[in-house]
Amino acid sequence: MTTARTRSVRSLTGIALSALTALVLTGCGAGGDGSGGGGSAEATGTDAPIPAVAKDDRLAAMVPAEVRQDGTWVVGTDPTYPPNEFTAPDGTTIIGMEVDLGNAIAQKLGLTAKFEQSQFSGIIPGITGGRYEAGISSFTINDERTKVLDMVGYFSAGTSLATRKGNPDGIDPNDLCGKAVGVQQGTVQVEDVQARTKKCTDEGKPAIQVTELQAQTDVTLALNSNRIVAMLADSPVAAYAQTTTNGAVEVVGQPYDTAPYGVALKKNDGQYAQAVQGAVQSLIDDGTYTKILDKWNVANGAIATSSINGG
Repeated sequence: MTTARTRSVRSLTGIALSALTALVLTGCGAGGDGSGGGGSAEATGTDAPIPAVAKDDRLAAMVPAEVRQDGTWVVGTDPTYPPNEFTAPDGTTIIGMEVDLGNAIAQKLGLTAKFEQSQFSGIIPGITGGRYEAGISSFTINDERTKVLDMVGYFSAGTSLATRKGNPDGIDPNDLCGKAVGVQQGTVQVEDVQARTKKCTDEGKPAIQVTELQAQTDVTLALNSNRIVAMLADSPVAAYAQTTTNGAVEVVGQPYDTAPYGVALKKNDGQYAQAVQGAVQSLIDDGTYTKILDKWNVANGAIATSSINGG
């Protein structure tokens, strides 16, 4: 089973999402990944700009003309997945680990990244239909996606289980039968919990009480407010929830089903994928990549070599 985000749509209104993000950044509310501690700028990375990187003329020349002609790299993202991508307290600016990385990739290619907010389910159709020139939104590289996209690897994530602090309900990661568990709609965590609940019922045990919500921030809030007793989420997202809620959320056990995230691109579009892969690898080699991951405290997901379509 592959892991990580196969997310769908957001359910929070702009006001609600901004409010929830503010709670995340002040260490009082829901969060998502492995970024940092409480509400300080250092913890969230918002006051730690990454230095601009130099254009690589060779890689830039490999980018399709229709992508580079206006100098802007239009990237679809669903910013409800902190610290990978989320909306700053101003309610407009999209920030996060993947935003910093996307900006650096664009600079390597002589472009300026423009992140456009989308429902997660709309990003891939937006790429194939020409609305977006890339998608960076915690997409796991898997066979289903690489049938219609080229995907350039840049990070490794698994699935983690999180509970309220101290695991007061005694949740066993290996036995969720009968428990109220939250997941984000459209993610591989949905597939995971469906397989788990079938195993429960096949063994004569009660089914898992699954709550599917449209945004990961909603799932984390449901856990904090005691509407569920556990959640399954990408490992960096669960770790971020733990560190940005002053420990109100606790990761239990170890991540499993680790798999790479990939930049999603139009398939077989000249040397486009090779250009983006070269940019990612160059950022890894020159240390920019490490600075970005360290800024958001997600260095445990670092990879040494970027590849196309998981190859």
